[in-house]
Formats: sequence, C-alpha cells, structure tokens
Amino acid sequence: MVDAYEEPGAADGRGGWWYLWWVVARQRRRPWAAAGLGTVWMALLAAQPYMMQRAVDEGLVPGRLGVLAAWSAAMFLAGGLTAWLSILRHRTMTRLRMDAGFRTVKVAVEHAVRLGAALSRRTGAGEVVTVGVGDVKAVSDSLTMVGPGVAALVFYGVVAGLLVTVSAPLALVVLLGLPVVAVVTGPLTRRLQGAESEYRERQAVLTARIGDLAGGLRVLGGLGGRELIADAFRADSRRLREQGYRVGAVASWVQALAVGLPTLFLAVVTWLAARMTAQGTLSIGQLVAVYGYIAVLVGPVSFFVEMAYDLNRGVVAARRVVALLRLEPEPDEGTLPAPDRPAELYDPASGTRVAPGRLTALAAARPADAAAVIDRLGRYGPTDATWGDVRLDAVPLADVRRRVLVADNEADLFAGPLREVVAAGRPPGEAALRRAVFAAAAEDVVRGLPDGLDTAVSGQGRSLSGGQRQRLRLVRALLADPEVLLAVEPTSALDAHTEATVAERLRAARNGRTTLVTSTSPLVLDQADTVVFLAEGKVAATGSHRRLLAEEPAYRALVARDAGDADGRGAAS
Repeated sequence: MVDAYEEPGAADGRGGWWYLWWVVARQRRRPWAAAGLGTVWMALLAAQPYMMQRAVDEGLVPGRLGVLAAWSAAMFLAGGLTAWLSILRHRTMTRLRMDAGFRTVKVAVEHAVRLGAALSRRTGAGEVVTVGVGDVKAVSDSLTMVGPGVAALVFYGVVAGLLVTVSAPLALVVLLGLPVVAVVTGPLTRRLQGAESEYRERQAVLTARIGDLAGGLRVLGGLGGRELIADAFRADSRRLREQGYRVGAVASWVQALAVGLPTLFLAVVTWLAARMTAQGTLSIGQLVAVYGYIAVLVGPVSFFVEMAYDLNRGVVAARRVVALLRLEPEPDEGTLPAPDRPAELYDPASGTRVAPGRLTALAAARPADAAAVIDRLGRYGPTDATWGDVRLDAVPLADVRRRVLVADNEADLFAGPLREVVAAGRPPGEAALRRAVFAAAAEDVVRGLPDGLDTAVSGQGRSLSGGQRQRLRLVRALLADPEVLLAVEPTSALDAHTEATVAERLRAARNGRTTLVTSTSPLVLDQADTVVFLAEGKVAATGSHRRLLAEEPAYRALVARDAGDADGRGAAS
C-alpha cells in the first residue's frame, strides 16, 4: 500500500483509461499477485466438478470404496486450499484498491497545493469535493477487474477446455456465450457512462452550492437572500435527483442482466447436457461434471457484466481526476532576485505605495478596489507592481510567498487542535504563540475553549463566532511573522472595543515590519502611519487619518459611515 510519506509518482494525464492503467502499473507486483491468486482460486473451483465426475464414474462402483475415498479426500483438500487462497486473494485485492484510492487522493491533494490560489479560479469547490468523495472510490472499485477479472477470463477458458474433453458442442456453446453477453450489455454500459458523467457534473454543482450555503448562511439571512438561494438549491437538487433516476434506470438493467443473462445462458448449456445424457452421449458422471462447471461459471459470467459496469464508472471518475490534474498553476517566469532588504511595494494600477517598516492603511469606498490592490501587491493575479526596483512578477513566486503574506479575512481554517490550526505547519514556541494570541486580542477565545489551545476546532471554525474566527486568522498571520503582511479587513467582524484593542496591539506587534491593512474603521485608520484613500480604484489622497479627516470630505464621509456601522457590531465578536 502507498506509504503516507511516499511520493505517489507522476500521474498519467492522457485520459481516463491511461490513468487507470497508471494506478495499476505503479503497484508493480501486487496486480500480478492478485491475478495469480485469483486464477489459481478459480482453477480450484473448476477442479471440484472434475474430481466429482471422477468420484462418480470411478468410485461409485462395487469394490472401489478406496477410489471414492481418495477422490473425496482430494475434494476436501482442494476445498480447504480454495478457502485459504480466497482469503489471500481478498487481502491482496483490498490492498490494491486502497493503494489506488490513497494514491489518487495524494496526487489530487498535491496538485491542489501546487495550484495554490489558482485552484479557486480554475474550478469550483464542489468539483474538488466530488473528486475526493466519490471519484476516488469509483477509481479504486474499478480495479477489481485486475484480480478477479483476469482470473475470470482464464477460468472461462479453462472450463471451456475441460468441456471439450466432455463434449465439443457444449464447449462451443460456452465459448460463444460470452460474446453474446457482451453484445447485449455493451450499448447499456456506454449509455451508463454518459449518464454517470452528467450525474457527476450535477453533483459537483450541488456540492458547491451546499458549501456556499454553509459558509454564508448568516450573511444570506441578513441580506434577505436565504429563500432565493434555497429555491436555487431545491432546483439543483431536483435536477440531480432526476439524473440519478436516469443513472439508476440504466444501472438496474445492467445489474439485472448480470444475473439474468448468465443464468439463462447456463440453463441452455445444462439443458443440452441433460439431453445428451438422455441420449447416451454423456455418462452420469459427465452430466454431474457439466452441471458443476455450469454452476461455477455463473459467477465469472456475471462478473464480466459487473466488471463492465465498474469499469465505466471508473473511467468516468478517472477522467474527472485527470481534468483536475490538467489544471495548470499560474505561470512563474521570475528569475530576478528579490530585494535583499525591506523595500517599498508599489502598485502602478492604483498608485498605492507601501513604505517598508511602516503600518499603512488602505481605505476604499468599494471593498473590491482594496482587495484588488492586495491581490496585485501579493501577486495573486496579473500584476505590474514593483518591489523596490524589481517587478514583482520577475521575482520567483516561491521567494514572494516566503516574504510576503496575504491574510484574507475569509481564509480557510482547517480542522484540528487550535494550536496546530494557527501554527499552519510551523510548530511555534510557547512564547511566540502567546504573543500572537495577545496581539490579536484572542485570549478570551482561548480561555473559553474546554482545553484551551489543545481544543479541537471544526473545519472553517464553524464552532466559533465570526469575530472569533477573524481573530484566530490574525493569530495565524502574526505567528508566521512575515517580512510583509497584507491584511484584508482584519477587524471587520469585531465590536468597537475589541477592534480598538486589536488595532493598538497590531501596531505594536508589527513595529518596524512592513504592514498594509485594508479598513474603513477609524479605530484602525487612526493607528496607521499612513492612510491611502482610494476613489474609483485610484489613490485620491494620502496622509495621516486626522489630516485626511480635516481635508478630504469624501474620506470623512466614508469613515463617518463606517463609524456609524461599528456601533451596531458586537455580537459577532
């Protein structure tokens, strides 16, 4: 099985079939072991009717009790060996499927990390969730054909060969039966593939909508949009259900044929064998053997139909995994060295300048304008920004990410102990952790949790209030201690008292470090060394908060409006 720390390898992204072949080929000896064990297991199943024939023809004769006992003992030993091989086969196939599932999860997660911020712009959250929840299992289930599939083909040939020793016409009927089954079920499996693909797409849409609802239910309720979104969800859910019925209709036919066709086909063979026995062409022992072969063949022939069903679902799932793996990260053509000391960040599109070692605040009437400036200065999209004398996009992206941190107020919070959630993979010292918690005024959040910093937090911090989540995001950003911190609305969900405390402590914690915060709160703006006022996406004025209040009517109106809004905040903190 793939090790948790082992490289999964470079996935074959040429298509669904190629991907399935890759997850098999990466396991080296295990597929061969699964096929070998399955083949021997089924061969022993085929040997039971043969030994029964010999026992009947040679042992049920007066004076041949020893022969009967010998064949009975052989059948007993073969049965025990068959049971043991069945256990080994099942264990091997379980490892084979689990390896494929874990390997797919690893390549998908690693690629998602490689895409970084580009992931949300290239595909929806629902698509990624659907790949992780449903497609991974479909890929692993389709690998059943590697063991039992190969074994069934070999077994089918072995039984046909054994039937030749009994009756050539019966062997011919058996050999022709499988192509007939394929012809009948082939169109259904192709139709199933198309229906399954559409179902998966609709499932991704609905999953994304569920995520949006879960993340923004309070906001939707406040804006009066809850019913509108609920109506859209019900419509998407109805369409998914209808498509599910279509998939189920085709799948039910496939599964019915998987049981009915083999039984019908093998009933014909049994009837022919009985007729031949009645005519004296076959002996009683041979009839017993033919009946045994036919009984054992029901499983493999049914499996061929089910294998086609699983393979079609697996190919559909593999194509979706490949579609995710084909997404390319933002191009990184940077080759120039980053400034060797703190330097000014400048965004020519807006005219915003962020002085090194200073706390700068960005106030904009439209929050989207401020967010766009942050994206350009943080290099989360096309940018003409400069860092010192160097264009930001000319610096290797890894260097930018190492020194410049964008702290979004809606950034993800992962599930786990709070200590690990805010550490973000970098184990902090207790002193640094306490300083970050203090700077974000999050001491009461930690005290209110049952086990303090060791308390398990749910995904996205859903067990916490909006203000608590916001302060924990700030703790995480401060704990990273980046050279440049670009924080988007770090106090927007806090009451006035908590916001004033955070603003004062943030200034002290980032003293001498380059910091840019977007805000229209006078409590935050008053702590900034420089306030940049944006109007229509361009710098309209720059200066201290108090000077802009006195000299810029538009700025005064914006800040006064936010001050009024702040009076109503409090419960979310």
